[in-house]
Amino acid sequence: MLNEFKAFLTKSNAIALAIGVIIGAATGKVVSAVVDDLLMPVIGTVMPAGDWRSAQVVLSQSKDAAGQITTNAIKYGHFLGALVDFVIIALIVFLLTKALLPKEAPAAPSKICPECLEPIPAAAKKCRACCSTIA
Repeated sequence: MLNEFKAFLTKSNAIALAIGVIIGAATGKVVSAVVDDLLMPVIGTVMPAGDWRSAQVVLSQSKDAAGQITTNAIKYGHFLGALVDFVIIALIVFLLTKALLPKEAPAAPSKICPECLEPIPAAAKKCRACCSTIA
């Protein structure tokens, strides 16, 4: 049973997926810290209201039995903040992926067989699909 589980983990790339999730979560925390601590204070000075993440449209207010005020509101500032976080995180992940992944090799030169219209290597003298001779 233990050997089967080991085989499952190694064959299905479950370990690689788990490592990717852990690294992704850690990267998300770092990017969130950069957004919250470095970028949002600068953006907050440009925005007219200052703390724009707490912006909301109040729909109704009421007092409960203990005298606490309960507010029913659409918190669009929180939504916009989450949207800005997402865009910045997506941009950073894109840039990291582009920098770390190898570049794709250019496609080998090819031509089209005049008989069957299959793509074949440019240096081919015979089509592999229809076996016709290429001039």
